[in-house]
Amino acid sequence: MSHSGETGDGNKRLAMRGCACGCEDTISLTAGGLGRRQFVAGAAGTAALLATGLGPFRKASAQTGEKPYRIDVHHHLSPPTFIQAAVANNFGDGLLRGWTIEKSLADMDAAGVVVSMLSVTQPGVNFTSGEAARKLVRECNEYNAKLIADHPGRFGGWAMLPLADIDASLKEIEYALDTLKLDGIGLMTNYRDKWLGHPSFLPVMEELNRRKCVVYTHPSTADCCVNLLKTEPPTLVEWGTDTTRTIGDIVFSGNAAKFRDIKWIFSHAGGTMPFLIERFVRQPLIDKQFQPAVPDGTLAELTRFYYDTAQTSNKASMSALTAVIPTSQILFGTDFPYRTAIDHVKGLRSSGVFTDAQIMDIERGNALKLLPRLNA
Repeated sequence: MSHSGETGDGNKRLAMRGCACGCEDTISLTAGGLGRRQFVAGAAGTAALLATGLGPFRKASAQTGEKPYRIDVHHHLSPPTFIQAAVANNFGDGLLRGWTIEKSLADMDAAGVVVSMLSVTQPGVNFTSGEAARKLVRECNEYNAKLIADHPGRFGGWAMLPLADIDASLKEIEYALDTLKLDGIGLMTNYRDKWLGHPSFLPVMEELNRRKCVVYTHPSTADCCVNLLKTEPPTLVEWGTDTTRTIGDIVFSGNAAKFRDIKWIFSHAGGTMPFLIERFVRQPLIDKQFQPAVPDGTLAELTRFYYDTAQTSNKASMSALTAVIPTSQILFGTDFPYRTAIDHVKGLRSSGVFTDAQIMDIERGNALKLLPRLNA
């Protein structure tokens, strides 16, 4: 089937005329052309998956007897010590505090999810600091690793870091990846008043780049934006905005170009980035100080990142994302326990944006390329 949001056919171009200096430039967004090449390159792998009979339009549930194959990169756990901290510090709702591994497995089984990548949700350790933060991070990472060992083949894990504490973060990277064997690092989009392109984080970014690490990110409420409006909790607007803010900080700080071996995953389809793409692309054109950060243009950096489908598995969000980003960079994410996996399985199909093969890549193939360990 053919859909307007598809990146497998043809080039989609966004003409943007007129800049602040009065000239007329036309900027071409050629994510569609990239999508064709990547789609063809991945066709063999997709065909092999389809040959197993796991057609993406079949209903995925425990009742059908279908073999689970989906990989969820955005699935939250609440370790006991994190729940205790939430109660003691008055954050987190009933879903966070009431999480159990049995609930995770039940949701996965109902939607044909074979592996979920576990991460602690916001605020991470932004509510504390010092030894308390270091201790909580270590306990949560060890609990994550224990669940992976206790349920072979069902889970992977993103390790927490106390990022504001650089020395502790470097030690935790070594322990989490080398000893616990977690799959990558999970970061909040901000650490109180600093976003992920901040110069103080450079030693950590250098180490993550050296290790060619996968880095999953999750939005959190920054100090600037707490209780802005009584009618709008941060989940409504701020978290999508903060995801966009940290994407911009990584790109225009020059970190994206400098640390090209970090494999970034951004939640919720990149927040508002797809809608603001014209501003992202034009920024280095109208303000020359940003040009060194994006030597190949803003789009070259944005299309290397990965984006998940959590809370965005709908026609509007996926159409916007695929107008900018190749389908090869989209990963299946659910935001459990705040949403169910089956919500997202149904949402991707009813959106009318993707072909069968593209859905298979989103639900499994793209994650396997990023995390080949899961192939086992």
